[in-house]
Amino acid sequence: MPEGDTIWLTARRLDAALAGEPLVRADLRVPKLATVELGGRQVLGVVSRGKHLMTRLAGGLTLHSHLQMDGSWHLYAPGERWRGGPTHQVRAVLETAGRVAVGYRLPVLELLPTAEEDEVVGHLGPDLLGPDWDPARALERMAGAPEVPLGEALLDQRNLAGIGNVYVSELCFLRGVTPWTPFGDVKAPEKLVLLAKRLLEANKSRPGHITTGDTRRGRTHWVYGRERQPCLRCGTPVRMEEHGPEGRRRVAYWCPRCQPGPAPAGG
Repeated sequence: MPEGDTIWLTARRLDAALAGEPLVRADLRVPKLATVELGGRQVLGVVSRGKHLMTRLAGGLTLHSHLQMDGSWHLYAPGERWRGGPTHQVRAVLETAGRVAVGYRLPVLELLPTAEEDEVVGHLGPDLLGPDWDPARALERMAGAPEVPLGEALLDQRNLAGIGNVYVSELCFLRGVTPWTPFGDVKAPEKLVLLAKRLLEANKSRPGHITTGDTRRGRTHWVYGRERQPCLRCGTPVRMEEHGPEGRRRVAYWCPRCQPGPAPAGG
């Protein structure tokens, strides 16, 4: 699933391409929106909220999309060949006189009144890359359940919005704890939250996530995606295991030497 910085960048690119222009074509390829006519409406702007995208249109409407695991938005010139996947995977086409935005494999696509955006994003915690960012409020939300493992607390978008699997693994490594450490046992959690903010800010204007400061292939992450490879710090083989409640299992990577503490059964 794309992390919050990827969604932030997607929103900025869509906004730069579409904002201020009327739609000459709007093709929404999901049954409940198939007959909706948006042609002629001006695109007022595109913003991100955590991992959600909001395309605001004249007349008080918002097109809400969420990429989840496989979704993506691509931009093309009019008449340019689309290269984001097979045509049957296209779920939305928003075209202005100068640009075409094509949404592929969008599991969430809905139209709602702009005034009711909070109905779909109001439950989210402070957005790490948003104007509402408040580290104290994020910490307060996580501290309300001190028994919850750190990895789960960071992934819970109700605590703070924008963190996914990559940053969970990398943040835990950088703070020297495992994702299975209860939040209440994490020392100086305020430093963890501030580090999360710095990492997303550092990566928001470029594709990918570089957490080591090293752009060379295979060295951009400390532990994420490095199962059985040597830890870049100590050389110990990196481990990988699933975590989280049944039905919402996610993967986490960690170095057993650099990150002492609770581990999964058999880990």
